[in-house]
Amino acid sequence: MDGYTYFGVALMRRPSPRLADGIVTHIERASVDPVLAARQFTIYQETVASAGWRVHEVDPAPEHPDSVFVEDPLVVCEDLAVLTRSGATERRGEVAGVEATVSALGLRVVRIEDPGTLDGGDVLQVGETVYVGVGGRTNEDGADQLEQHLALLGRKVRRIALGRALHLKSAVTALPDGTLVGLPELIDASGLPPIRQAPEEPGAHVLPLGGRDVLVSAAAHETIHQLTADHWRVLPVDISEFEKLEACVTCLSVLIPDRPASPSA
Repeated sequence: MDGYTYFGVALMRRPSPRLADGIVTHIERASVDPVLAARQFTIYQETVASAGWRVHEVDPAPEHPDSVFVEDPLVVCEDLAVLTRSGATERRGEVAGVEATVSALGLRVVRIEDPGTLDGGDVLQVGETVYVGVGGRTNEDGADQLEQHLALLGRKVRRIALGRALHLKSAVTALPDGTLVGLPELIDASGLPPIRQAPEEPGAHVLPLGGRDVLVSAAAHETIHQLTADHWRVLPVDISEFEKLEACVTCLSVLIPDRPASPSA
C-alpha cells in the first residue's frame, strides 16, 4: 500500500444541451460543439471508472448550462456534504439535484447560507488542511461558514486571495502525495506551501484517482511528460469543449472515497 490509495463513488452530471451558453469570465467565448462535448464526457467517465471508481450520475439539469461542472455546488469531506451557494446567482439552482443524490448516498448534509457564497472549485483539500480561494465566486462569509462546518472534522481552513483565476483550482491543484502544482502567479500564493510550476495552463489541473493514477488534460503535453517521468500513472483526457468554458479536469466530478468499515463489536 502506498499510503494514498483510495476508491469510492465519483459523482458526475451529464452536460446540458445549453452547455454552449455557460458562463465565461476570463477568456473570450468560443464556439462549443455539444456533440463532441457529450463524447468527451463519456470518455471522461470511462477513464475515471477504469481507475476503480463507481460512477454515479446526478440527475441532469438541462435548464442550467454549467450544471455539468458538478464540483461547484458541492464540497464533500469524510461523510459531510456541504451544499454551496455560488457567487454566480444563475448557478444556484444546480444544488437541488445534487442534494437529492448525496442524501441518497447517506451523507450528512449542511449548506452555505446567505450572505455567504462558495463554489466547490475554490476548495482544495490537502490532508487535514483545506485551502479556500476568496474572490469572484466565494466570499469571506462563505469561507467562514465552511470553516465552521469542517472544524468539527478536525480540518484547518486557510484562505487564499484570488487574482486572475476563476477558482482556486483554476490556478493550483494537488498531486496524490500532497505536492501542489499550478500557476502561482494567478493568485496570492503566500499562504500556500511551495508550488511546482506547471509548464502550461492545463497542467495546473490534476485529479488524483488513487494510488499513482492522475487524471490530466490531454492538452497538457509537457506536464504529462514530466509527471510520467516522476513515475505517476498519467491518464490524459481530452476535455477541449469544456476548457472553452474555463473548466478543467476537477470540475467534472466529485470523488467520494469509501469510508473504512466500522470494526465489529
